[in-house]
Amino acid sequence: MVDSSRVRVVAICVFRHDDRLLVIEGFDKVKRSFYHRPLGGGVEFGETSQEAVQREIREETGQEITDLRLLGVLENLFVCDGKPGHEIVFVYDGRFVDEAMYGKESMTLTEDGGETFRVTWRPLASFDDQHRLVPEQLWDLLGGR
Repeated sequence: MVDSSRVRVVAICVFRHDDRLLVIEGFDKVKRSFYHRPLGGGVEFGETSQEAVQREIREETGQEITDLRLLGVLENLFVCDGKPGHEIVFVYDGRFVDEAMYGKESMTLTEDGGETFRVTWRPLASFDDQHRLVPEQLWDLLGGR
């Protein structure tokens, strides 16, 4: 859920394999379109963005990551499910220690609160207006379409 009363600091990690990205699939009920976001989550007080992305990936997938490299920082103003959001997003590139993760087509992961979400390796060419890659400025950071 988006807390529209404050700016949220998040860290995400771009995992690439061939021409695909590993992304969480979500659906905006108001826009009636899918959105896809690299894995990651909130930075906790006293934690660096790099520590946060390592923790989030471990919590979400049970996997360790390596070769982390900061690609950039984005300011993301958005509306999801009709609610405004504002995030500062640290974007990392990284690799899974366990190479078997690159052979999994999709996974269902469960958050601490019990919410489940689908994670898939999605071809870069498949993102469009009905299947958006977010944050939207991520395209520029990755070198455009």
